[in-house]
Amino acid sequence: MRFPASFAVLVAGLAQTQAQYLINELSFGHGNRINPDGRQSIPNFSMQGRPNVPELLSNKVILTPVAPGNQRGAVWADRSLEQQSWIADVEFRANGQERGGGNLNIWLVRDGAHTIGSNSIYTAGRFEGLALVVDQSGGSGGMLRGFLNDGTKDYMSQHNVDSLSFGHCSFAYRNLGRPTQIKLRQTEAKFSVEVAGRSCFESDKIRLPSGYNFGITAASANDPDSFEVFKLVVLTGEAANPNQPPSPPSGNTQQPRTPFGRADPPPNTNTNPNPDPAAAAQLADLPRLLQTLLHAASAASTQQHADTTSQLDALRAQLASSRGAAQLDALESRLGDVERELRLTRHELAGRVRDAETALTRDAADRQAALAEHVRAHATTGHARLILVVVVGGQLLVAGGYVWYKRREATPKKYL
Repeated sequence: MRFPASFAVLVAGLAQTQAQYLINELSFGHGNRINPDGRQSIPNFSMQGRPNVPELLSNKVILTPVAPGNQRGAVWADRSLEQQSWIADVEFRANGQERGGGNLNIWLVRDGAHTIGSNSIYTAGRFEGLALVVDQSGGSGGMLRGFLNDGTKDYMSQHNVDSLSFGHCSFAYRNLGRPTQIKLRQTEAKFSVEVAGRSCFESDKIRLPSGYNFGITAASANDPDSFEVFKLVVLTGEAANPNQPPSPPSGNTQQPRTPFGRADPPPNTNTNPNPDPAAAAQLADLPRLLQTLLHAASAASTQQHADTTSQLDALRAQLASSRGAAQLDALESRLGDVERELRLTRHELAGRVRDAETALTRDAADRQAALAEHVRAHATTGHARLILVVVVGGQLLVAGGYVWYKRREATPKKYL
């Protein structure tokens, strides 16, 4: 019977899932409560902070609060990772202003609680191991970058730490209202990083040695950022019981490391008196190949440094223009506020003018009505007086004229 390919993929995925073992000493947040006893501590982990220690709730650790700004917080595993193949699953959430300047750092370094503490990648100094940084680098909406150090570089004295990253990807993580997942995976073949279920970057040239500690740090700037961590779960595919503490090394068995943190193969302990000639030839040619790879890596690093320098110059110009754009946006916002205030003032003045006009109209109408009534009341008496004066005066005038006429007729006439 033949099964479809999807069924085979599903069976393979289930087999891989069943082969994973939880490393309880390096994990938290996989149960109902981070601390089942309800204490302000995480089993097998230590917390650090400046000026305050991170706040521990039942289901999350608040590394930096919403306010005030300029806070630092860290949580570090007390035991180191001894497995060669592993998966680390981190869930976090970031809240704050849109232009917040904080960052979240996921570490796998040697003696991280002492060498790193609550620092970020920009203030860490010298360390040996891996750092993943989540921030808004270059004014982006969100970016994850990877950094490696073999203990020789002092990151705090670097003028441009961003140019030291070996991989990056962009993604949105601020003010989502839900946790964001970052998954680190180390296998025999490659090292890879996933963000929210999508591949971010991977490399088959990186293999981190054992004996490093997991840790998560966060830092906020003047504009407060709140970084919350919900879980750090570490799984391994090795069949040995991961809950047993690692046995201490006997003698000087530490493997040498290359500058990129890749463990060199252990010395050949084959006691076969008749080794394979082809294998012996390849083994003898291995130093030359390593030397060739180192020269190629050095040339590639030089070219990458030149490319990064040119990109940084372009980025500085872009940042300058973005600052001008930000100032222009602020000016437009202020002009908009002034325009809204002017509209409100004009509306208020128009209302007051309408009220005054209505009051004046009503007052004028009242005054006109009162004046008309007054005129009407006085006009009737004046007409009567005028008529009386005209009639009586006319009669007196007629009577006077009549009397004068009669007297003139009574006067004797003189004849010549």
